[in-house]
Amino acid sequence: MAELDALLSTLEAQRRHVLGILDGLDDAALSAPVLPSGWTCAGLVRHLTFDVERFWFRNVVAGVPFVLDPAADDAWQVPEGESPSIVLANYSAEIAMANDVIRATPLGAAPKWWPDFFGDFRLKDLRAVLLHSIAETACHAGHLDAARELLDGRQWFTH
Repeated sequence: MAELDALLSTLEAQRRHVLGILDGLDDAALSAPVLPSGWTCAGLVRHLTFDVERFWFRNVVAGVPFVLDPAADDAWQVPEGESPSIVLANYSAEIAMANDVIRATPLGAAPKWWPDFFGDFRLKDLRAVLLHSIAETACHAGHLDAARELLDGRQWFTH
């Protein structure tokens, strides 16, 4: 249980970082393209919602049937009419559902579903999925740090 608590605590810290670095940005800033590729802070959070929290924990670990949602097909793009506040609320809701899966699953449990489109790449258990998700969330939290500094100069560790 100590290992699970440590892994979940680390993932939670990265999730808080994602939400914390965005705190105080208005809808216009959250929707503004930050890089030449056109991604937005809201789009990155949407990616974390669908492609990390939902995909890895509900689909892969828990085995909830994976259905390609046309609205989430390109999770990096926020559909017209979906406000940044909805994107952030969906992220928080998906985190809560992921945490339920994490707490109900032994660390050594193999995924209940694995996507064919991954080829030979495979994560063997919840422990590996948690480590993968920590790394991906931390990487994207860093992207959001840079985006926030570009948007208004705020820095995560110096505010």
